[in-house]
Amino acid sequence: MFHNVYRGKRVFVTGHTGFKGCWLCAWLLSLGAEVIGYSRDIPTSPSHFEAMHLAEHITDLRGDVRDRDALVAAMKEARPDFVFHLAAQALVRLSYDQPAETFESNILGTMNVCEAVRQTPSVRSLVLITSDKCYRNDEQVWGYRETDHLGGYDPYSASKGCAEIVAHSYFRSFFAGGKGPACATVRAGNVIGGGDWALDRIVPDCARAWAAGESVKIRSPHATRPWQLVLEPLSGYLWLGALLYEGDTSRPFPLSGEAYNFGPAADVNNPVSDVVSALAKHWTGFTSEMDLSQQMDRKECTLLKLCCDKALAYLNWKATLTFEETIRYTAEWYQRYYTGGGREESMFSFTLGQIAAYTNAAAMRGQAWIEPAGDAR
Repeated sequence: MFHNVYRGKRVFVTGHTGFKGCWLCAWLLSLGAEVIGYSRDIPTSPSHFEAMHLAEHITDLRGDVRDRDALVAAMKEARPDFVFHLAAQALVRLSYDQPAETFESNILGTMNVCEAVRQTPSVRSLVLITSDKCYRNDEQVWGYRETDHLGGYDPYSASKGCAEIVAHSYFRSFFAGGKGPACATVRAGNVIGGGDWALDRIVPDCARAWAAGESVKIRSPHATRPWQLVLEPLSGYLWLGALLYEGDTSRPFPLSGEAYNFGPAADVNNPVSDVVSALAKHWTGFTSEMDLSQQMDRKECTLLKLCCDKALAYLNWKATLTFEETIRYTAEWYQRYYTGGGREESMFSFTLGQIAAYTNAAAMRGQAWIEPAGDAR
């Protein structure tokens, strides 16, 4: 899969201890890559990073992306072929409590990664992960396109919009015309899956409460999001990274220097209440209740969806799973962790098993990043 370009390659992943970073590292390992992770700390307890014992399988580096000199030195020493930048302050509500740290991490961190790449000649492919919340949210009913206005009302959204501007400035000033690596930014809708224990996210809140036999408190039951399994956008990131690395000049449009949305089909856009009800089908006997406290003075959009036509046209990428399948993968991971000995045993093999099951589903549904039998490169 992914034209087999990651086998034997060195891949530098910032934010590798986070939810999406852990899944990306596990997938890269299954592809035969040598993974170098760079993160300040382990952001949650429990964590997917510790549940998988991931430090035993990769080069695990500690550093803050806000420290440019340290990051540049680490990347130069690693000599990666690929860079995936995921390190960020990733929570909307926390951005109200820590606005300065949010802006520093998400804007300066992105700039420092671009600068480290600029000084590391080995890098051939750079994928910078931002967020669907980089768009100025006007509560429109159609999906946001990559050409729509950037910005946001909360510090997190604003910081992601700024990160996009910084990234594309580097793309055009330093990486264009073959002067640097092929590069792109990517924006994903709301991602769920096993191993996420971040605060104020509906799935981790459900998993923690239900595992303890408690009722989960629903903060915003009517908030609508394009929910997708974590492996969906990661398949897009890895596919894009591979195509950037290969430098496919046969396409009638450029891949490098662009931005791409990755999300589910347009009709997969469900309120939080649907997520809770669907999870409950896989974890019976537990209840939920409303909790709208501490939200009166904090704006968070109630409708947010993406248009992913560009990813389909440029990359021939589309999501694989239905909403029900997304929920099942997610529930099964947490059930394994909480009831199947996951806290005492490594979840690494179970995580790899879910990646294998997902790729099998993608192959059955004819996804472009899965080569047909006998056509592996």
